[in-house]
Amino acid sequence: MAQASDRVCVVGGGPAGMALARALLARGVPFDVWERHGDVGGIWDQSNPGSPVYDSAHFISSKTQSHYHDFPMPEHYPDYPSHRQILAYMRSFAETFGLHEHVRFGVGVAATERTADGWTVTTTDGGVHHYGSLVCATGTNWHASMPDYPGTFTGEIRHSNTYRSMSEFSGKRVLVIGAGNSGVDIACDAAQAADRAAISLRRGYHFIPKHLFGIPSDEFAASGPHLPMWLEQRMFGVMLRVLNGRLSRYGLPKPDHRLFETHPIMNTQLLHHLSHGDVVAKPDVARFDGTTVHFTDGTSEDFDLVLCATGYRWSIPYLDPSHLQWRGGRPDLYLNLFSRTDPSLYALGYMETNGGAYKLFDQMADLIARTIAARQSGRSAGIDRLVAADRPDLTGGIHFVGSDRHATYVEISAYRKHMAKVRTQLGWPDLHDGVFDQLRTAAPVPVAVTA
Repeated sequence: MAQASDRVCVVGGGPAGMALARALLARGVPFDVWERHGDVGGIWDQSNPGSPVYDSAHFISSKTQSHYHDFPMPEHYPDYPSHRQILAYMRSFAETFGLHEHVRFGVGVAATERTADGWTVTTTDGGVHHYGSLVCATGTNWHASMPDYPGTFTGEIRHSNTYRSMSEFSGKRVLVIGAGNSGVDIACDAAQAADRAAISLRRGYHFIPKHLFGIPSDEFAASGPHLPMWLEQRMFGVMLRVLNGRLSRYGLPKPDHRLFETHPIMNTQLLHHLSHGDVVAKPDVARFDGTTVHFTDGTSEDFDLVLCATGYRWSIPYLDPSHLQWRGGRPDLYLNLFSRTDPSLYALGYMETNGGAYKLFDQMADLIARTIAARQSGRSAGIDRLVAADRPDLTGGIHFVGSDRHATYVEISAYRKHMAKVRTQLGWPDLHDGVFDQLRTAAPVPVAVTA
């Protein structure tokens, strides 16, 4: 058994794990990253078994709002990079800051057990290791959630995480269930390649264009004046009605919530395909009967393939659920980072927000790294008090819909403001103190992928 009671075990070499690796390295905290796949990238490496990335997948936040702190995406990247470009960018980041040498590739974490002074970690190669702290950074998009409808569908039915290419739709009548960003993207692929394409929605949604006045929508929002949320909802709502018109014209249900009260749908291509009849909108599924799908409006239609873009279960299979308090399928963590009951347990990436996550990851990772260092040195009373008692409102004044997905959802500006408040209370400077400069190689590793 390798003794490393002061070391930190980081599980996962995806976007969150790499942000944390850089933060721990910069703060001088010893750590190992365990990554079951052969390189960094997580879900963005389409070759990784279980990756939900399909050929047409792109970022839904723009490159200017989505990069790591002080490591912008290349100028030649488009506003919304492809999954191949995101993967190349991530690997360039890891190379530039010397992170690969801290990752144990090809070995996952099979199980963890809390001990008196830390964690016993059993890896998939049979190794047993001891760590003082455990950080779960394996992400939320690996465990598919399938819907449960009455009846049996005798055609082909599968989750969207198995989908790769629109060639799979050739010669088929295709129904996509679910209108999240992946479901809408895939429905647009089906509109171009299937003999018949339909998308089933449980509720109406607001569709936000990726560009406003020639500028990426999130960049436009970030650069404008910061308005009260009620006014921002009203102004952007009027703008969308002007741009998109009445959604009922496309056969879509009217949204049953105000703008921003669900995760934003960054896709107006669906409206284009609906207006051309290449895809049709259907309500929720009522039941299956052979190859016939019955919908809640009383209509029915035959399909060859049903693709369920119905989200993912949040799961940390190597951690006993009793170590975290779960509600609505989400862990109850302070700032979505810190266990409220165990000072040696952390998580990164177990959150959803309405903006680009990578800039948040750096700030979040730095808070974890500083906290671990403070606890190891016995100077953590301030952060310990906050973890135990601080329950901030991170909604930014938005009344999110009452779904499991939105149970721990945060508004990005409110989250940033509270992180800044915590830093001020603890006397911890912002990341602009140049802490990562010492790690950087002479020049960034070239990012070769262009499409």
